[in-house]
Amino acid sequence: RGDELLNKSADPLTRSFFLSSGSDIRGFTPFRFSVEPVDTLAVRGLPAVLNCLAASDAPVRVEWKKDGTFLNLVADDRKQQLADGSLLISAVVHSKHNKPDEGVYQCVATIDNLGTISSRTARLTVAGLPRFLSQPEGVSVCSGGTEMLSCEVTEELVPFTRWERDGRPVELDGRVIQLPSGALVISNGSQSDAGLYRCTIDALGPAKTTDEAELQVSADSGVEEKLETLQGPVAVAKVFGESVLLPCVMKGYPLPVIRWTFNDRPIDESRERFAVIGGGSLQIINLTEEDAGIYVCQANSGNMTSEIQAELTVHVPPRFLTRPSNTYAQESMDIIFECDVTGSLPLTVKWMKDGDTVIPSDYFRMKQHNLQVLGLVKSDEGFYQCLAENDAGNVQASAQLIILDLASSPSERNDPTPSAPRDVVASLVSTRFIKLTWRLPAEPHGENITYSVFYSLEGTNRERVENTSGPGEMLVTIQNLVPDTKYTFRVVASNANGPGESSTPLTVATQLEVQVPGPAPNLQVVSVSTASVTLSWERPMTGNAEIQTYRLFYSEKGRDSEQDMDVTGLSYTMTGLKRFTEYSFRVVAYNKHGPGISTEDVVVRTLSDVPSAPPQNLTLEVLNSTSIMVRWQTPPAGTLNGELTGYKLRYRKGLRRADAMEISTTQLFQLIEGLEKGKMYTVRVSASTVNGSGPTTEWIAAETFENDLDESQVPGVPSSLHVRPLVNRIVVSWTPPENQDVLVRGYKIGYGIGSPHAHTVTLDYKQRFYSIDNLDPSSHYVITLKAFNNMGEGIPIYNSATTRPQSGTTRKHTECMILFNNPYTPAPDPTPMLPPVGVQATVLSHDTVKVSWADNSLAKNQKITDSRYYTIRWKTNIPANTKYKTANTTTLFHTVTALKPNTLYEFSVMVTKSRRSSTHIYHSAPKDVTVISKEGNPRIININWQPPTEANGKITGYIIYYSTDVNAEVHDWVVEPVVGNRLTHQIQGLTLDTAYYFKIQARNSKGMGPMSDAAQFHTPKGKSLTSVFVFRKRAACKSSTGSHKYKSSSKDLKPPDLWIHHERLELKPMDKSPEPNPVMTETPIPRTTQDPAAEPSHQRRGHEVEESVSTLAGRRGVRPKMMMPLDSQPPQRKFTEFLQKKKQSKQPHNALHSKRSILIYKFLHFFLCMCVESVRNQAPAPEPLVAPSQPCTTAELQKTEALIKEEEPPSMNPLTAHVRPTHPLKSFAVPTVTVSAHNQPTYETALPSTPLLAQPGLFPVPGVKIASIGTLNRARALMAVTVPSAPDQSETSTMLDTVSTYETDELSEEMAHLEGLMKDLNAITTD
Repeated sequence: RGDELLNKSADPLTRSFFLSSGSDIRGFTPFRFSVEPVDTLAVRGLPAVLNCLAASDAPVRVEWKKDGTFLNLVADDRKQQLADGSLLISAVVHSKHNKPDEGVYQCVATIDNLGTISSRTARLTVAGLPRFLSQPEGVSVCSGGTEMLSCEVTEELVPFTRWERDGRPVELDGRVIQLPSGALVISNGSQSDAGLYRCTIDALGPAKTTDEAELQVSADSGVEEKLETLQGPVAVAKVFGESVLLPCVMKGYPLPVIRWTFNDRPIDESRERFAVIGGGSLQIINLTEEDAGIYVCQANSGNMTSEIQAELTVHVPPRFLTRPSNTYAQESMDIIFECDVTGSLPLTVKWMKDGDTVIPSDYFRMKQHNLQVLGLVKSDEGFYQCLAENDAGNVQASAQLIILDLASSPSERNDPTPSAPRDVVASLVSTRFIKLTWRLPAEPHGENITYSVFYSLEGTNRERVENTSGPGEMLVTIQNLVPDTKYTFRVVASNANGPGESSTPLTVATQLEVQVPGPAPNLQVVSVSTASVTLSWERPMTGNAEIQTYRLFYSEKGRDSEQDMDVTGLSYTMTGLKRFTEYSFRVVAYNKHGPGISTEDVVVRTLSDVPSAPPQNLTLEVLNSTSIMVRWQTPPAGTLNGELTGYKLRYRKGLRRADAMEISTTQLFQLIEGLEKGKMYTVRVSASTVNGSGPTTEWIAAETFENDLDESQVPGVPSSLHVRPLVNRIVVSWTPPENQDVLVRGYKIGYGIGSPHAHTVTLDYKQRFYSIDNLDPSSHYVITLKAFNNMGEGIPIYNSATTRPQSGTTRKHTECMILFNNPYTPAPDPTPMLPPVGVQATVLSHDTVKVSWADNSLAKNQKITDSRYYTIRWKTNIPANTKYKTANTTTLFHTVTALKPNTLYEFSVMVTKSRRSSTHIYHSAPKDVTVISKEGNPRIININWQPPTEANGKITGYIIYYSTDVNAEVHDWVVEPVVGNRLTHQIQGLTLDTAYYFKIQARNSKGMGPMSDAAQFHTPKGKSLTSVFVFRKRAACKSSTGSHKYKSSSKDLKPPDLWIHHERLELKPMDKSPEPNPVMTETPIPRTTQDPAAEPSHQRRGHEVEESVSTLAGRRGVRPKMMMPLDSQPPQRKFTEFLQKKKQSKQPHNALHSKRSILIYKFLHFFLCMCVESVRNQAPAPEPLVAPSQPCTTAELQKTEALIKEEEPPSMNPLTAHVRPTHPLKSFAVPTVTVSAHNQPTYETALPSTPLLAQPGLFPVPGVKIASIGTLNRARALMAVTVPSAPDQSETSTMLDTVSTYETDELSEEMAHLEGLMKDLNAITTD
């Protein structure tokens, strides 16, 4: 024993003690339980015994606890302790409201003056009153069949039930069994089984029986009976080492054949522990942990099948891997009692000393399952017990601690020991450690002096000891101290003769620390399900402030990102995790000073589950008339939810839901043999883990051949061989031999320059084309093709081709030449077809969707002139559903019917032409569309979005659609393009207090993707201002591709047309603006679109800018703009009202007005021409431009002045008719002057003009329209304006060639002329 202690400790005091004390040491006392109480089921009114026997050499005193409290056996005459220590209850008392004997019992044994140990706990349960929940009923069974008689009682009464037939006990065997529910099962019935049966409850007082039920046995009628489940397996939990009976009772005719599988593998019934009894029930004895899993009962009866599965859980009681051991120690030492336990989780471990629970403290610490005792004192001596408990039971193990007394030990040596060390000081004091130094004792009495430092908390007698690391070292650092706490230190020197005198005690206080919490001890993480874990921890032992919260950090293994959540208690159950996935957890405690020290990471894996998706790409290949090869791929990644154990394949003849056969395999293929000729077979496959089988694939059908193909001869020659040479490759295609009755297993292609034997390629029998790559340009290749089977190779077919020369012309240039020479016939390309673009799905009804698309490989008119067809593929977005449905069409749209209502579907389209096909491309819209109003200007919004999930290439731009009517047609929405990959855009000039809807569409090099869902935004309200007339200048071009309304920056401007929409000019009310110079805006969205001819010009596709047209208006604080009307409704203020006001005011129409009108017209005309020229000088847009319709030179301006004549006399009748525009493009408002009706001038125009559509007789001048103009605070007279018709596209193209641009000098001259016009205009207006 002394050697044992010496091996455990390097303490010089202990070592010198054993050297001086010899072997006179008190030994350990044997003390243990040889018999411990177990769980007991008692019967009311009958006696019950709980056994207990403690073994020891010393006298033992035994006591009993019930529910943690010692029993007073003296005061209870029904309970007495037997001589061996067992507890006897003479008559168990139990009623509905009084249950004094039911509970948890524990035996406690004590040796006086030595210590106490406690047994494991045992639960006493009292059975209820004997009664039956139902009565058995008479049944009839055919000879050889199976039948069941029920006996329904409560669970605790089942052990007391038995069956009688005709008054005699029924003998149970492998044919007649009693189920865990108490029911009686009779299999392979015969006439000897007929009789009257009843169920009896015994051993609970007077026997209680059910009514008698007759069992009749009839002859085999041969009539098919439906398969019926009388009793199937249910989920059950058992304890390690027990037995279990999983019922599977089936009846029917033909007699069902029952098989069992465990985790998708057939059970070997020849194993000793497994047996099928009672016609189909599975019995397992001596359960082990490996028996836990999914058990499936499969019954087959003719054309009928049935499957029932149940889970068996095996709880393993706690078991010690390492028990605590008896230990010698000395005062002030630190010791550890080890205790390593295994068993089913959750598992709890606690420590007891002499029958009392050990509470963790500064000196008693729990580390894992071990107990650490620091700074031993004499009172720590005794018996320590480790108790482990889980749902399956509890165990205990004990160890004795003996504290050796150095002072009372004899010493046979009188040699001197060292005196006390001198000058003990604390050279360094911190919050958690203190460094001590000292000097050599005055009388060391020898060499190799070692030192021991004893220290304790002030006011306690529990000392701890710290030894120096080597002889002669005179300093030590004491770690793990408590901040702001006083400690007492003393130092003892030792030599070969033993320890010497102690130094004078030194008291030192550690420094105050703003202390954050330490790590939370005993962090445990347990998986409780496939998607949840339970965490538990204890309060940190350090930290000088109250814990405010615990922060739980967790992350999926293999990922850097870590998530966290706050928890207030000492445990938490986390849900929503992934199945069969490893997670890392740690806990950090927080107090008022901040976060504490984190715990170590604990890694745990969630429980496995059945696969959540079926295998992929299930295919059937008919090999011959009696066999089919089935192939598949594993389920998608992340859906296995456990370790893959295999696959289950089920197949059946025909399309009926019965007569299915099952095959288990671990491969990705299975050959099904022995099939019938010319029959349809359906197959499905499911994947399995240890938890069971996952979802199955859809049934896939294949029909075996009527007759086997002939393989007694080689295949014939392929019926055709076509070659298409390119620069570096040749595309080969062929058709199979004409004789389809001979089996072809594959094809061989030979090729080479001048000879086909240089290279050989072997291909599958299903292949019909091949691309021979890496060839030399301008080379003549000979190609041969032959079919083969097991008999040999067939007759070859030959062809030859010369690869194209390596031309210096680039591919792009060649493609451009082909495009212009034959723009509507795309050049053939042996590469896969380009996929369709712009796939859109429109919901027509609750179960119908229309899918449309575009094909970039077609001509511009999208007309299909060849044999191509399109394949539409769709499925729901449910993860478990991987089955696609398809349809073919030869048009650019398809209507899909019979869909599930309220279900999200994914659609894709593939194009096939000849033997070439494109890939299925999914298109997705931009996502996360958000609209935010600009701060300080409610008329401006910022729209943000994220790129599509499926970009299918580089995004080259976006199209923004917005409208005030979410139900409007797409071509009626205002459109703004965004170039590049920007994800934000600003839209200006919106109307206040209006609801707008926004959609975004992405584009790449192949075309446009689908639109996003509409995002709604309501602009805030504003305040109105005085009505002001505003001009808006527009630069527009006619679109040849659609009628969308485009807005863009100035770099995309198109030259404006100058055809005037007369009735579009009206006074507009302005809203207040916080800016000092308010900017007049307009609503960019029309309120109606009833009359296409009357659409506002801003609805048509084009681009627009706004700018000031009057410096005088700028001086007055208003920036007037050219503005087209917002509505297609007639103006609220008719021009006749202005004319009437003009007549009432009797304002003279003198030459001043005419001069002012001329200048205004010259200014505006010149300004618009400058705009046209500036735009014309920019980079051309992709759409055709529109030439200006008015002259833009000084000479032409002078010519235009001749159009202005005398003013209209006051007696002239005002024009009341509204004139509709004759051109669909945007127009500009031009100020008017009066025209005399008596002197009708003649007009000359540079372009063809449109006749006036007005009231007859008012103005008989041909080619002239009347424009009524309103200006600021004044009413102007009418003016005759020439309105030329818009040229068509061909005319526009011709005109573009004749348009010249301004040179630098000419532009400067025109700008000077404009400045002079502005001065004259200001002077006239001021007058």
